[in-house]
Amino acid sequence: MDMDLDIEGRPDTTRVVVAMSGGVDSSVVAALAKRAGYDVVGVTLQLYDHGDATRRKGACCAGQDIHDARAVAARLGIAHYVLDYEERFRAAVIDPFIESYAAGETPVPCIACNQRIKFADLLDTARDLGAHVLATGHYVESRRHHSGKRALYRAAEAERDQSYFLYATTPDELEHLRFPLGGLTKAEVRALAREFDLPVADKHDSQDICFVPSGRYTDVIERLKPGAAEPGEIVHLDGRVLGRHPGIVHYTVGQRRGLGVATGEPLYVVRLESSQKRVVVGPRAALNVHRIRLDEVNWLGDEPVDALAAQGLPVFVRVRSTRPPKAGTLYATAAGIEVELEESEEGVAPGQACVIYDSAVVRARLLGGGVIRAAVPVRTAAWEHPRMAAR
Repeated sequence: MDMDLDIEGRPDTTRVVVAMSGGVDSSVVAALAKRAGYDVVGVTLQLYDHGDATRRKGACCAGQDIHDARAVAARLGIAHYVLDYEERFRAAVIDPFIESYAAGETPVPCIACNQRIKFADLLDTARDLGAHVLATGHYVESRRHHSGKRALYRAAEAERDQSYFLYATTPDELEHLRFPLGGLTKAEVRALAREFDLPVADKHDSQDICFVPSGRYTDVIERLKPGAAEPGEIVHLDGRVLGRHPGIVHYTVGQRRGLGVATGEPLYVVRLESSQKRVVVGPRAALNVHRIRLDEVNWLGDEPVDALAAQGLPVFVRVRSTRPPKAGTLYATAAGIEVELEESEEGVAPGQACVIYDSAVVRARLLGGGVIRAAVPVRTAAWEHPRMAAR
């Protein structure tokens, strides 16, 4: 495979900074850029105190990953720098993540990391290093649209597609970002890693939230914000108080297991009321949502979103990275941007992202997205007490 990064000028006079996480994907990107004749510089970010993370498979950006990135750079014969971004990462990603969970939301820290660290601070660093572009190992496609500007598209392998996490990328950033792996499968990438004889060819993929090596995010919240987990009531939608909980940070919308109450019926977390320290539970049907209100919308379409959505714009949306896009209509209302779903979605929580596409097909164009601030449930049953429904 030959790599064309769509950059004006000869490769040998073009500098490409590659964000090297120490994993197989970004390592292959560096190898492809080197083989194509570009002047390649690898940059690895130290994002948090590695500690135990260095001893757990699947934790990215930790001490072992820095070692692996350095080994790959040495194998390729490229310059490599490790940058200490711990303070920036704490302020831009970890602290907002904790505050959001304490407020009863379900944030997606990988989106914040891409938006505020990798595609903002790191892109600035790449420019300081004289780079023409910053290349990463994300599975997403970027190419010139007929409108003349670069656009983002879902990856060729739907199971690997990472466009959900990149919706907050700005048009200006897109002009300076490249994603060479968007048209490849993971199997093809690993085959290339073996072809290049990279020491990370068979390394495990990163999993979970990178700064939560134990997989228990509540441990991080309680350590960094003592007192965030305040006890309160577990309340049924019909108004019954069913029990007590140790803190809303231990719960997410849609959760069934670990509620600590027994009523003879399956119960799910329907919503979290942080001001009341209350976990509201109910039947599965209560999780169905048909309208979503968005905040902090980033739009990558060709026309302003307000103008397009004034009369309703047919779109496809994802409210979880693992779910396929669903049909809906985008509206610009007095309250902001909203999405009306053709079919209800289940377990939609404030703090999550709603990402918008022009179709449901593989390689669909990413139009933008926003943070979910409110979700309107489908009220089809009489199981909710009037006082609870009014909230």
